[in-house]
Amino acid sequence: LCAQSRMAEPGEAVKKDLQHLSREERRRRRRATAKYRTAHATRERIRVEAFNMAFAELRKLLPTLPPDKKLSKIEILRLAICYISYLNHVLDV
Repeated sequence: LCAQSRMAEPGEAVKKDLQHLSREERRRRRRATAKYRTAHATRERIRVEAFNMAFAELRKLLPTLPPDKKLSKIEILRLAICYISYLNHVLDV
């Protein structure tokens, strides 16, 4: 009677159900929840925005004609490499 009258916590049944699963399967199920996916998408969006801002800042430091020419990320990196090489050459002379 005491055991039946006591209400189990909502997550308790889920925890017991997941105990028989492997660590990988528990991780897979946790990652499948909407809350996890939303949090992951938010973190990824923040990471991509920071990445794009870093490229924009690097782009501002590189000389190109015309100055507002749109460059791809690989073009920015290649131009940065060439510009750093040029600056090193100028310093060596």
